[in-house]
This record gives sequence, C-alpha cells and structure tokens, in this order.
Amino acid sequence: MLDIQNCCLVVVDVQGKLAQLMHGKQALFKNIQILIKAAKILNIPILWCQQCPYALGPTVSEIAQFLTDDEPINKAAFSCCGAEQFNIRLNELARQQVLLCGIEAHVCIYQTAVDLFRKGLSVDVIADAVSSRTLENKQIALDRMAVGGANIICTEMALFELLRTAKHPQFKQIASLIK
Repeated sequence: MLDIQNCCLVVVDVQGKLAQLMHGKQALFKNIQILIKAAKILNIPILWCQQCPYALGPTVSEIAQFLTDDEPINKAAFSCCGAEQFNIRLNELARQQVLLCGIEAHVCIYQTAVDLFRKGLSVDVIADAVSSRTLENKQIALDRMAVGGANIICTEMALFELLRTAKHPQFKQIASLIK
C-alpha cells in the first residue's frame, strides 16, 4: 500500500511537441495535473525531469504551471536514474515508494522503473498518467513493467490508497480533484 510519508511523485519528460503526440494526451495531462495537485496537498515530494530540453523543448505549460515551486532536473539518459542530480535528490528524500507518471511509457518511464527496482525501491506506475505515441507501445511497456514487479495502478486508485479513509483531513480536497 502507498504511504504518504514514504512516497514521492516523479514527473517524467512531458515536453514540447513530443507531449502533443501522445496517445490520449488530454486525459494524460489531466491525470498528471491531478497527481501534482494531490502531491502538493498531501506534502508528497515531487521530482520533475526533462529530457534534453534544448532539443525537445520545456515541459508543456499544462503541466509546468503546477510545478512552479520545483526545479526541473534536466537529463540526457532515458532513465531518470541516469542523471546524477536525480539520484542525489531521490537519496535525500529517503522515500521507498515512487509514483511514476509522464512519457514515453516504453522508453523513459520503463527505463526509470527498471533502474528504481535495481535501487530496491517500490515502483507504482500510474497507467492513466503515462503514455506513448501509440497505445500498443504503452501497453507493451505496462505489461513489461508489471512482469518486472511494478504496481500498475490508476490515478484514483493512487489517491484513495494514499488517503486510506474518508476521515483523512485532506479527503475533501483530494476528492474534489477527481470530480
């Protein structure tokens, strides 16, 4: 089960023209926005990565507007773990659970998940908050990550798992995000 005190959210590479080519991009952007807002409400740390922003462009405004309190970690490696700054910040957080969202599922999300497993962390891939240019590539990635040990969950599942009860002090705020 997800634990607010033991998890972090990692937002991966939702950038430029590539983000606009994602399968189901409107739902993708909406669910990533919900996850970011929920993380902020619940004081869950956020790590935000960008793949070669000089080439792909910055994080799309639909997502970046909710990350103004956070600094992006720019990377060249497909895996977020290939960036020294990511590893430093992840180690500083000392969290054992990682919620992954972003693009592309079959490249950067997949490789990040594999590297996080190698670090001994629990990885929850938010299936409705990751995408690829094709649905087939996304599904192949989700299947492969599940076989490798990732928990494949959805946005609502993650939120209510974090809350655990309707008596949670932030229940109404979180529930309002998905109405």
